[in-house]
Amino acid sequence: MNCPFCGENNNKVIDSRLNKEGTAIRRRRECIACDRRFTTYEHVEEVPLMIIKKDRRREVFSREKVRSGLKRACEKREVSMNVIEEFIDELERDLRESGEKEISSDVIGGKIMARLSTLDKVAYVRFASVYRDFKDVNDFVTELKTLLDHRQEE
Repeated sequence: MNCPFCGENNNKVIDSRLNKEGTAIRRRRECIACDRRFTTYEHVEEVPLMIIKKDRRREVFSREKVRSGLKRACEKREVSMNVIEEFIDELERDLRESGEKEISSDVIGGKIMARLSTLDKVAYVRFASVYRDFKDVNDFVTELKTLLDHRQEE
């Protein structure tokens, strides 16, 4: 590690500790040449999750896109941002633990819909209307009938 002040690469670690989130190691260093101190952070380098879209394009998994869709579906519903964030954390953990480097957007959409159906029925139908690209009211009615049938089975 080169000193940001003098450029020398000979330094010593004075202190190491985890950051607040536990996702990085903060290292306090001191340059042997100029005696100045600086901080470095060590992060795990993760391979990005690639999403295969319906049109076969590939893009990097975006927590922000998932968050945006969930916020829109849960708008004016009694679903807290904490619940949404926990859900996104669980979803990303599941996707990474699958070991797959490329995942179909259908898989992600299915996981989101399955969770929303137990979390909030209105949010589920809102998300489904966009995800499944409902064309008219009949598509809504069909989805609502399916939802009601599952509810009666429980």
